[in-house]
Amino acid sequence: MDIAHRTTDQQTPAEQRRRELLEAADRVVLRDGPKASMNAIAAEAGITKPILYRHFGDKGGLYRALAIRHTDALLAALRAALDAPSDRRRRVESTLDTYLASIEALPQVYRFLMHPAEESHQAEQGFDVGRHSAPLLRRMGEELGQVIAERVDLGPGAEAQARIWGHGIVGMMHAAGDWWLGERPCSREDLVRSLADLLWGRLAQAPDLPGGPGF
Repeated sequence: MDIAHRTTDQQTPAEQRRRELLEAADRVVLRDGPKASMNAIAAEAGITKPILYRHFGDKGGLYRALAIRHTDALLAALRAALDAPSDRRRRVESTLDTYLASIEALPQVYRFLMHPAEESHQAEQGFDVGRHSAPLLRRMGEELGQVIAERVDLGPGAEAQARIWGHGIVGMMHAAGDWWLGERPCSREDLVRSLADLLWGRLAQAPDLPGGPGF
């Protein structure tokens, strides 16, 4: 995905102010994670909460702006991994690792976007994680599906198949990454290798466990 970023010199005063407020919000989220509040963000930015509301409306509006900011950066990194000069297996592993490395590097941001604190949700109206996080995952699925459609010959019904693969891979990365970030049952390298094996068709080749229900 090509992401056009205007330089600071090209931004209007309103755009510059909005960027500064988002940077202040990022600092609070990095410190407080899901418990980040509008009061804390306003204090970090040196303004009152009504002024913050004037720019974003409510915590949901601020959340959407932060989500777009971080999703844009993540998608750019994933695209770079997919564009790397390497064989397909290594590009798959690199793309998986890029996603996992991003949530590992900024766990508080990830938890803010995907797991808001219950007390924060109750205290500040207008914030519903499911309503906001689902579009982020759909956007990533569509972006990946487009990349697959552009690069892989899937034969008849290729567009639909590419979208299925795109959303399926994003769902897998998100669910596995969420579990891994919370429990750390293995190294990131091991998780990347295991997920790549699954995408590579390993599951279809593995036999059922003796005495099990089958898969």
